Amino acid sequence: MGGSSNTTTTTSGGGGGGGGGKDKDKGKDSPAAFTEGERVLAYHGPLLYEAKVQKTENREDEWRYFVHYLGWNKNWDEWVPSDRLLKYTEENIRKQQELTKNQAVDKTIKTGRAAQNNPKGSNDAKTNKEDTKGVVKGKKRKNQLGNEVAIIPKLEKERRSSESLLMSQFPLTLKKQLVDDWEFVTQLGKLVKLPRSPTVDDILKKYLEHRIKKDNKISDSYAEITRGLRCYFDKALPAMLLYKKEQKQYKEEIKGDVSPSSVYGAEHLLRLFVKLPELLASVNMEEDALNKLHQKLLDILKFLQKNQVAFFLSAYDGDSKGADAVKGK
Repeated sequence: MGGSSNTTTTTSGGGGGGGGGKDKDKGKDSPAAFTEGERVLAYHGPLLYEAKVQKTENREDEWRYFVHYLGWNKNWDEWVPSDRLLKYTEENIRKQQELTKNQAVDKTIKTGRAAQNNPKGSNDAKTNKEDTKGVVKGKKRKNQLGNEVAIIPKLEKERRSSESLLMSQFPLTLKKQLVDDWEFVTQLGKLVKLPRSPTVDDILKKYLEHRIKKDNKISDSYAEITRGLRCYFDKALPAMLLYKKEQKQYKEEIKGDVSPSSVYGAEHLLRLFVKLPELLASVNMEEDALNKLHQKLLDILKFLQKNQVAFFLSAYDGDSKGADAVKGK
């Protein structure tokens, strides 16, 4: 997830604004600083991420919390001490934004220095890149519980991609939308009633119309991106965008030549944007081209945010046949 590769442990000041603190929930009789089901901000490296406390446990006279990072694969779920968590308050949200902003600036500075020290195409740059790869593959670190774990190259690649411009500038209101989406499906057992209106196809068409009106011309690059998003969505939905409880509904709704983008709506399209850094990590693109693509994707996210009330459901229909099938299990 977040954080540069040279920062793998939480700073000692991590829990300063948490409203709990490591010392306050030490001891067998002391109450837990955070409760099950509570939304929090959790440190992962130097950055803060929205998370939800799923379990609490008093281990060796110290409370620990099993957290799920909202919008992330459950493979990232982990046990953390209280100094990794902050209360979900406006003050701490501002702290999260400030850390993200500083990280982005720091990364830009480092990229600029690397470009100066290693001009593109030089043999030294190639050698340094190969050396770095070797270090990453063989590198080990200690996790928060003190166990030695090898950094798997694939996960390291996914983590680096998550630091992209796209994720660092993800609109906060859309992050909350993802949290609500997760809660409706996984906690309340409610599903989005299908088919949705507007569908993903409708939304991408409206976005193109918005760009034409704004630019006063048809942009081939934006048209190409919307086509690519539609293709990604149709392929990624059954593979990585559905929760387990939604699988049966998908099989009932998507049959024959029916494409998911003509049935699903903004709720599932937004999940794709969380996965895009991971998907784009495997695409061979120049950094400049990738940054331009991220800027265009951010523009689409801002369009979704601007039309959030019109595009997204405020509540899911638990009485849909897909949800009923889940409840009957």
